[in-house]
Amino acid sequence: MAKSTKPKTKEDVLKLVKEKDVKFIRFWFTDLLGQVKSFSVTESEFKGGLENGMGFDGSSITGYQDIEESDMIAMPDPSTFQILPWRPKEKAVARVICDILNPDKTPYEGDPRYVLKRALKRAKKMGYDHFYIGPELEFFYFKSDTGTEVLDKGGYFDLTSLDVASDLRRETVLALEEMGIHVEYSHHEVAPSQHEVDMRYTDALKMADDVITYKVVVKEIANKFGVYATFMPKPIFGENGSGMHTHQSLFKGNKNTFHDAKSKDFLSETAHRYIAGLLKHSREICSIFAQTTNSYKRLVPGYEAPVYIAWSRRNRSALIRVPLYHPGQEKATRCEFRASDPVCNPYLTFAAMLQAGLDGIEKKYKVPAPMEKNLYHLTDDERKEKGIETLPESLGHAISITEDSELVKKTLGKHIFKRFMELKKKEWDEYRIQVSQYELDKYLPVS
Repeated sequence: MAKSTKPKTKEDVLKLVKEKDVKFIRFWFTDLLGQVKSFSVTESEFKGGLENGMGFDGSSITGYQDIEESDMIAMPDPSTFQILPWRPKEKAVARVICDILNPDKTPYEGDPRYVLKRALKRAKKMGYDHFYIGPELEFFYFKSDTGTEVLDKGGYFDLTSLDVASDLRRETVLALEEMGIHVEYSHHEVAPSQHEVDMRYTDALKMADDVITYKVVVKEIANKFGVYATFMPKPIFGENGSGMHTHQSLFKGNKNTFHDAKSKDFLSETAHRYIAGLLKHSREICSIFAQTTNSYKRLVPGYEAPVYIAWSRRNRSALIRVPLYHPGQEKATRCEFRASDPVCNPYLTFAAMLQAGLDGIEKKYKVPAPMEKNLYHLTDDERKEKGIETLPESLGHAISITEDSELVKKTLGKHIFKRFMELKKKEWDEYRIQVSQYELDKYLPVS
């Protein structure tokens, strides 16, 4: 498969539509929770849609408008136009990612993409030209969507017949690259039938677009092979869950503001303050980067998912890890936030992380000392003595903290904050009334 040529302008897009025999164009955007929404137009309608956007009913989209004010406009971003490689070449199908506008063409405050744009605007005002993101999304392949029957019993980096999904990953990588997404590497992960395909870091807005695309591509290629791919954080009891470790850095032009060659740990004051901001606000933004009840089945000690709020230069049990610096690789200096999972809405998650870090820089937060010991081996008293807090233990706990967060209110805006809290409280209430098989097995025979 040939790598994609990224269009820049409306004229480029219309030329590609003609050259590549594109018949249908799908308009993509996400609802509040990150689910990709889509509708198609034909090529004859696309020119008008590219100029003026296409209207739709916002009251039918989770977290969007009330029915009495439901008219919305999906305005395509021409730079995101890509042909879908799993669809036929003849009468081809393409997609374009949209910004959501009000009828008067002003940005819609309920659009998750706009939330990230707002955060990036703050970074720009503070002098940062680039917020680079490099997420690592893990996922499982199962034989169907009705159960968790695995395809293999392989483990981390296995290169044997244990890894039967090599062809699925290969097709996925080729499809991603054809859609203009640079892939660094792919491999089998720790749990049976668990995999990872890593995208090369890029600017946060493009990366959020790439993350929603990545998830669609992984699922489409899996379906092509007759299997089911899921990004559910913890689908199998007793096995590692799927995370989305998120590498991040701030640049001024070509200069990485996180690097300082004279510093003992090669991290600048900016990096220390950014990390301090992430640590300080991690509990408040937890319901955004771990947004489902199932997310908290992953965030427990013992399965590589960090729950202790600390940072380290190498220690993977810490919430934030700073990968080891190698001389000559100043641009690679970054911090890795390890608690988020791949069912989050990437626009909201990247915005929340950025706003937390920028608060740390702006308000000159002091970073605590790094923790190089395995935090799982410390006792509760030892962690308490060192002032190490933990992430919330449930979605209910997380949303109660988020509800009081000024940072999250500022990040999401009044509209999204209100609707996000309503949706998450409803989800938590629905979860709390369920009676699980565990409870029946444990209590029914003895009660």
